[in-house]
Amino acid sequence: MAKKHIIVDPITRIEGHLRVEAVIDENNTIVDAYASSTLFRGIETILQGRDPRDAGLLAMRICGVCTGTHYQRSIEAVEDAFDVTIPKNARIVRNLIQGALYVHDHLVHFYHLHALDFVDVVSALSADPKKTSEEAIKWAKVAGTNPFIEGAGQFKEIQERVAKFVKQGRLGIFGNGYWGNKHYKLTPEQNLIGVAHYLKALDIQRDLAKMQAIFGGKNPHPQSIVVGGVTCVQDIKNPARIALFKTLLKEGTKFVKQAYLPDVYMAGTMYAEEATDTKATFTELMQGKGVGGTGGGLLNYMAYGDFRLDDTGFYKSALLFPAGVVKNGDLSKVYPFDPDKVAEDVTHAWYEGTGAPEHPYEGTTNPKYTGLEKKEDGMAYLKTDEKYSWIKSPIYDDERMEVGPLARMIVGVAAKDERITKYVTKFLKQANLPIEVLFSTIGRTAARAIETELMADVMMEWVDELAANVAAGDDSTWQDFDFDKVSKKSRGVGLAEAPRGGLGHWVKIEDGKIVNYQAVVPSTWNAAPRDYKGRLGAYEAALIGTKVANAEQPLEIIRTIHSFDPCIACAVHVVDTKGKELGVYKIDTQCSI
Repeated sequence: MAKKHIIVDPITRIEGHLRVEAVIDENNTIVDAYASSTLFRGIETILQGRDPRDAGLLAMRICGVCTGTHYQRSIEAVEDAFDVTIPKNARIVRNLIQGALYVHDHLVHFYHLHALDFVDVVSALSADPKKTSEEAIKWAKVAGTNPFIEGAGQFKEIQERVAKFVKQGRLGIFGNGYWGNKHYKLTPEQNLIGVAHYLKALDIQRDLAKMQAIFGGKNPHPQSIVVGGVTCVQDIKNPARIALFKTLLKEGTKFVKQAYLPDVYMAGTMYAEEATDTKATFTELMQGKGVGGTGGGLLNYMAYGDFRLDDTGFYKSALLFPAGVVKNGDLSKVYPFDPDKVAEDVTHAWYEGTGAPEHPYEGTTNPKYTGLEKKEDGMAYLKTDEKYSWIKSPIYDDERMEVGPLARMIVGVAAKDERITKYVTKFLKQANLPIEVLFSTIGRTAARAIETELMADVMMEWVDELAANVAAGDDSTWQDFDFDKVSKKSRGVGLAEAPRGGLGHWVKIEDGKIVNYQAVVPSTWNAAPRDYKGRLGAYEAALIGTKVANAEQPLEIIRTIHSFDPCIACAVHVVDTKGKELGVYKIDTQCSI
């Protein structure tokens, strides 16, 4: 049988516009894959000529999801350029805003973007509510806790709600799934647990968003972070505001521990077979042997590091998430991260370029759209030998990298970080899963849940640290600096970890104005096309070797892509699958905002 070409466009349940083309062989196994962002933003161009102190308010518009982390990275890039060290209260507040984003974002991703890749909603309608209750207790025990929803009556009520939606034809986002696909592996009772927690998570995520607004002023697009510190002085001095943050955090943490983690234990166990192609021991994995399950991909992991734990200054502080690089899945060695080794290649991206990868300080963003290739069958395919994506191809030390929660956990374990190793080890031990499951689609999903529990726990320490510091008489939130002196000619970088991975903002300033600005975001690293050497990006590599049960229902492709939590921001140029131009939009990058 001849190879078959599959187009999935658009990939849904993500932020932004993403197209994936895969080639499957006669065994329905993916032998080639291409990821393409079908949008152009141009935010970096808009920032040129602006006052650097305003950069954060514009840069946060790069994304509608993790707005606060772009905001903070941009502010930190300017602070790096001006050599500003922020006060302790400002550091803790920024950690709390960013930490709240992590917990909110990871929970929303698992339940409302990714869970339906594992949970068959229609199957849940045939579940026995009493057996569902017993199943919920079983998986909560694995997590060492009690179930968030336990009673058979509660599960029966939720089941009847969904059945009513079905009868009335009001399934909404549940209405067009690949229900019944044989690569759904949960039992009807397990599916009902997933549906119940999906619906409850809609309420929980609303309260988690409030946490970001307490110190950020609003959500999305917080506005309390400024060059030199934060502006939420009254909030940190008001015990009631800190107490509200803590109350919301406790409720969110309860759901994480009693619903999110048990659900990931359940899914991880039921899908463990396809997550492990080997039976390597921990010792063998520490020697770089026997790694890689379905969706493993590049096996090169990179973390910039994030969440400063002291006040010794940028890139000097101890970090909650250590910076580093792990290559070829070898947990026995972690390489130090060097920002000077970051570069972007545009060989297969719709941009003009010199042909040589550019460091972000010297990077350019000049669009050069060359379109899709029309075929005789009426479909339009990517020109994969040429340019085929709006995403550039980042490389580190001339190698492709994966970033994200899995990369942070892998780097943490390889670096022998005590806290991260403790949480990863506990998860794997309680689930009775081997460590090699981390190197897979399932592992990527598990790493995000492990990180969410870790973050929720450590935030409780931070909010107490903030309260104690203010109670001791320290209400400083901002550090003064001489703008006119430092803005003649300088440059800086804000490097940290967004929920989806390493995020960097690079800025060059001359005579008080931005002359160049480049942001290399997590989905740039992961969703990128091939580079100048023809090496695959992380999405593309993760799809190779995946077996598709039904080419007309590419559930497995979507599951692996969703495990990265794609975040690909707003489009100004869209085409349909047949290459027809739907609209062209022109932006005046010099207009006032």
